[in-house]
Amino acid sequence: MIRLEYRDVTMRFADASGRALTAIEGVSFAVDDGEVVSLIGPSGCGKSTLLNIGSGLYAPSSGEARVDGEPVAGPNSHVAFMLQKDLLLPWRTIAENVALGLEIHRQPKTECARRARELLASFNLADFAHRYPHQLSGGMRQRVALARTLAVDPHVLLLDEPFSAVDAQTRIALQHELAQTLKRAGKTALLITHDLLEAVILSDRVLVMSARPGHIIDEMRIEIGHRDEPLRRRRDAKVESYMARLMERLEIARPAPAQGAPAPA
Repeated sequence: MIRLEYRDVTMRFADASGRALTAIEGVSFAVDDGEVVSLIGPSGCGKSTLLNIGSGLYAPSSGEARVDGEPVAGPNSHVAFMLQKDLLLPWRTIAENVALGLEIHRQPKTECARRARELLASFNLADFAHRYPHQLSGGMRQRVALARTLAVDPHVLLLDEPFSAVDAQTRIALQHELAQTLKRAGKTALLITHDLLEAVILSDRVLVMSARPGHIIDEMRIEIGHRDEPLRRRRDAKVESYMARLMERLEIARPAPAQGAPAPA
């Protein structure tokens, strides 16, 4: 079953002078139920624009996005969006932040509280339910943001560089938690990342976009098992070949050898 689909999507914006600027052009791909797909590409190629279209925040200039077979005509409860910043509301407790989406969907207060407790326990944050965002570390705040994203039980998660604001050690831990959560909950996800290794170890497929106007120039299926164990995937011998292919497609050159040093074989 296809959960998320883009059909020949093109998006144009007006620049400062009023001229049309094409951000993405003729983008078509689909994400199956339970699949995790990463989008990589140079800055400004339209990756975030695709997520905004999939979430219903933008309407494309032409083409369409579909969720569960239905055209996306605006924000809907089947899709949840997680951004680079946690955007927790500072005046609400951690439990209240997790329950925010449920409250917006007019769920009973008892159900909001129950769901928040359940999710915080699954992320080992139960002891922080009554704390406030400023009392938590950056990594803990991102885990709260992920719990809030999952609270409304979406069919599709759109993840826009969700771990870019944390340190390397915390990022590794969050990658593990995300992979475990997606596997356990059977969720479908479209992930934007600039970290090529992250794309390989978290995904079933990686889609490579060109420079603006962005379009898909490569699709790479990750033939490594244990998608829910990114630490284990990191050690797989195939990772290096996937990384080399991605670097080639993105035209990321190896650093030049120091003057007088022999070139690598």
